[in-house]
Order: sequence, then structure tokens, then C-alpha cells
Amino acid sequence: MRFIKSILATSALSFVALAAPVAHAQIDISIGAEPACPYGYYDYAPYNCAPDGYYGPEWFAGGRFVGAGKWFHGPANFHGNVNNHYDPQHGYKGHAPEHGPAQAPHAAFKANESRDGQGHADKLHR
Repeated sequence: MRFIKSILATSALSFVALAAPVAHAQIDISIGAEPACPYGYYDYAPYNCAPDGYYGPEWFAGGRFVGAGKWFHGPANFHGNVNNHYDPQHGYKGHAPEHGPAQAPHAAFKANESRDGQGHADKLHR
């Protein structure tokens, strides 16, 4: 008898669970405003400002940074050169500029890596 009551209880719970309305979830993702950095920003969170010398001139159009990561707004096949010695993920501990108006990098840029707008490294494009 105990076995039959157990089966009936389990069946009743299963019926209630299946008959209950299904809750629908909605997820809103907001990426916020693009960081305003004089020489561009790193392509990974927390998107800190990158120093002069990290991005090459092809990352700038009319003095404005074309973006990186989720704010990239360059062409789909874009590849631009970077000097990853200025990347904290590669050991850089030097000065990072404050947020402010964008400006083109200096002409003395020395590339050692190429990346697409989403941060994927590729062979150096010259």
C-alpha cells in the first residue's frame, strides 16, 4: 500500500509540474557607450584606455578610433596592427591615459601583432 501511495504522490506532482504555466524569461543586453580614450581602448573588459603606441594608424579614421571588441565599427574584413608590449595582459605596467577625446597615434608606431576588431590575433599585416 505504501508503494502505491508513493507512485500516486509522484504522479500527482508530475502532473502539477507539467500542467503549470511555463515562465518566459527575457534578457536585455545593453553595452553602453563606447569608451572615449585618446589612443583607443583595449578589446577586453574592463576596456581601459590603451596608451599611445598600442594601436597602429589604421585603427583611426579622421582622428577617431574605429573601436574594438563589442564597439568595433570598422569593415568586416578589418585587420589592424598593434604593439602588444603595451598590453597589461602581456606584462605592460606603464601609463594608461585618462578618458578623453580621441587622437591619432604617433608615427613611430612599431607593430608586433595584427588583430581584427574583435581582438583575435593574426599574422602581422604589413
